[in-house]
Amino acid sequence: MGHKIHPKSVRIGYIKDWDSKWFNLKEMPDFIEEDFRIRVYLKNKLKMASVSRIGIERAGKYIRVNIYTSRPGIVIGKGGQGIENIRMEVEQMTSRKAFVNVMEIKRPEADAQLAADNIAYQIEKQVAFRRAMKKVMEKAMLAGAQGIKVMCAGRLGGAEIARTEWLKEGRIPLQTFRAEIDYGFTEANTTMGKIGIKVWIFKKEHFQKTAKELLEEAKLVENVENVEAASAAEESK
Repeated sequence: MGHKIHPKSVRIGYIKDWDSKWFNLKEMPDFIEEDFRIRVYLKNKLKMASVSRIGIERAGKYIRVNIYTSRPGIVIGKGGQGIENIRMEVEQMTSRKAFVNVMEIKRPEADAQLAADNIAYQIEKQVAFRRAMKKVMEKAMLAGAQGIKVMCAGRLGGAEIARTEWLKEGRIPLQTFRAEIDYGFTEANTTMGKIGIKVWIFKKEHFQKTAKELLEEAKLVENVENVEAASAAEESK
């Protein structure tokens, strides 16, 4: 058996950041449960708004909720009524002064969670799972992803025995910490049961040297070699 590790967990503090930003040892269990309830509630309420993730920040008696979505208009609502209702509901759930920010995702095709949700939606609409996977992979690669892997598990195609199918395109360097790997998971509810969908998208590599930087390094090495050769020639005289 392989050791399955969440791609984000090993990159936190290096190239990734926490989704919940607060520190309180005394009330930590209550806050963790509260964050979970807020995320579940908003995910269900904004099911059609293509919400990728929800960030939560706490400071004293204040709480800030950052909603990352590719369809901000649905979250904000007509005249800002939608976002105002969310703010009031969060205040009722937490008994704290709440602020709600809506962050737009510019390239939803390259977001792993939205890609997984898209596949789940198509499978629930009885689209062939392999066709749904290929379509999402094509869109992700066209959006600039360097690699994508999709895995579906369950009673695929209505089969009596559950199985796992996966497709891959490009590079997915899961063990390279500087590689930005976006991970998404969701479940499709079909008449035959649940189908689990996992998506890994390799976006870019951090700290990678550009061609200009490599050229400058090569020039520096060449200059050092020239100086060393000149000093050696002088010593020989």
